[in-house]
Amino acid sequence: MFRLYDTQSRTVKPLTPAEPGHLRFYCCGPTVYSYAHIGNFRTFLAADLVVRTAEALGWKVTYVSNITDVGHLTQDDVADASGEDKMEKALHSKEGEAFLNIWDLARHYADAFEDDWARLNLRRPTVRPRATEHMREQIQAVEKLIEQGHAYETPTGVYFKVGSFSDYGKLSGNRDQDSLMRAVRAVVQDDNKQHPADFALWKKDDKHLMQWFSPWGWGFPGWHIECSAMARAYLGDTLDLHAGGEDLVFPHHECEIAQSECLTEAPFCGHWMHVRFLQVDGEKMAKSAGNFYTVREILEKGHDPMALRLALISTPYGKPANFTLQSLRDAMSTIERLREVRRRVAAAGVPESIAGQPDAETERLYGEMLEAMCDDLNTSVAIAKLIEGARLFLRDPELTREQAEAAQWFLRRADALLGVVGESATASEESEPMIAGQPISELVEARAEAKKAKDFARADEIRAQVEAAGWELRDGPDGTEWRRRVE
Repeated sequence: MFRLYDTQSRTVKPLTPAEPGHLRFYCCGPTVYSYAHIGNFRTFLAADLVVRTAEALGWKVTYVSNITDVGHLTQDDVADASGEDKMEKALHSKEGEAFLNIWDLARHYADAFEDDWARLNLRRPTVRPRATEHMREQIQAVEKLIEQGHAYETPTGVYFKVGSFSDYGKLSGNRDQDSLMRAVRAVVQDDNKQHPADFALWKKDDKHLMQWFSPWGWGFPGWHIECSAMARAYLGDTLDLHAGGEDLVFPHHECEIAQSECLTEAPFCGHWMHVRFLQVDGEKMAKSAGNFYTVREILEKGHDPMALRLALISTPYGKPANFTLQSLRDAMSTIERLREVRRRVAAAGVPESIAGQPDAETERLYGEMLEAMCDDLNTSVAIAKLIEGARLFLRDPELTREQAEAAQWFLRRADALLGVVGESATASEESEPMIAGQPISELVEARAEAKKAKDFARADEIRAQVEAAGWELRDGPDGTEWRRRVE
């Protein structure tokens, strides 16, 4: 039984696909106005673990994760957001000077996001739709909502009539219309709206840098209608599971429910999963605090993609997590243990093509790992079982053939479930370790030069520096290799 916390019911309950054995899953993707940060990827990694766990149970998964490349406004903490479009604001920033137009900016950051996704070894979605490529579906949805009496046109746009949906607020608990009105009064100024809590489905704006012609003139869609239209296009009227960051509960997901259930007259989603925020060094991540990290910044500093993945999934998604550089180093130690097991498997003569054969201990450990993941993605327990398995095969310097096959079987299944055993799509070996701002290869070369000059004190000093950083040097006939020290 695969159990997850459901935001709407406030309980941990079984994830029950409408079609047994087939999970229809939608996760809100990024708005591509900049490089994705590690907090963004905490959400996407949690969704990836849902996919992997479902597949481990033998389920088919249709997984849709979108890209928002228009319509997401800067003041998005209320149902009817205002301010600049995040894409336009990015184009007018200093970083935006590198792009000829907003379409180039969108393509660049979308491509960068997919590259980060691959490097962190996430499963590729079945479909990754883009808002700008699904304008027809969005316009048709807005037209139908008007016909049904759930939406209306004003001189500035088309708005969803919140009062027409009696269940508005059932996800977030924001049911008090007066409270909603007070929340938006100071932000949204539009005297043509029937109620301040009503939110935009279409914005009329013939000066917007990204605009389309609609029955209501030139303009662009509201942020909320995008996901409803794309989810319905690929997953049907009712989803089994919808995921996103905890900041999306209100207003984004609340508005998705309202417009979708009015549009289709069917339940929108059976299970809601929201990932808690990521802190860095115990504080909210912010550029002003100096603790804001994008995925590529961390990888460009020489850190291993699999260590970053492991660090970000170590705390279960339903708990607030704290990322530190020490947690990244600790994760790298675990990754090196796993890679050492793989090296010992290869040294025992077991090729990659062999599936391996489990023994009683590896079957037990994997079963407990899967059981933990089925218990609301309890990654802390699952990773503990993974480490226990690695230690099992590191007790002896060499593995017998039987041990190697059991290790191969265990690592294969653990990697399918957690995604940290194998290499990322761009092989972590290409990311050279840095020690005190200097590539380790330069230190190895400097040590070789010192030994050649018989400056053994300097050579020993360099070795000590490398070892203090958690690496070891192994001299051989073909030169010196470095690898993470396995304790």
